[in-house]
Amino acid sequence: MRAVFWTLLAMCVTTGPAFARNRAPDPTGEWRVADGKALIRVVDCGKALWGVVSWAARPGRDIHNPNAALRRRPTLGMPILLNMQPTDERGHWEGQIYNADDGRTYDASIALSNAGTLHVEGCALGFLCGGEDWTRARRSAPHIAGHERGTTGEASPASAPAATICSRVAVVPGRPH
Repeated sequence: MRAVFWTLLAMCVTTGPAFARNRAPDPTGEWRVADGKALIRVVDCGKALWGVVSWAARPGRDIHNPNAALRRRPTLGMPILLNMQPTDERGHWEGQIYNADDGRTYDASIALSNAGTLHVEGCALGFLCGGEDWTRARRSAPHIAGHERGTTGEASPASAPAATICSRVAVVPGRPH
């Protein structure tokens, strides 16, 4: 019996680090954009990752959206990272990114540089690309003093369960943003 215990313990000690190394990188959670003016909550919606604005220093409306029906929607809760699919390269996803500043959707990729850094890159015309690094937020958006509620007076989408966020992004009218 004692030999079995020591054998199992030895297996755990030697294979535990390998299991930790082989775990898939996890980009889900809260990310602070490069300029610090917003947090994006990335959720796993089954076959794709989606990112929504969970906090903004200056919440507003999606006034530049090409879809007139969406120009009055609050920026809080708005999908930014759209349908990000895993690639063959570990820790990388490709999809689209919505830029509320110009109302355009771009081809995009995200990649975990490390557990605390998400590199986000968008491209226009397939070759004009720009990117930035987002840092993992230490605290969720609802806990940031003075920013618990959005422009509609509703609770921040950061507090919504991932399943609720996934169901919201699945029914956005018009383009998938």
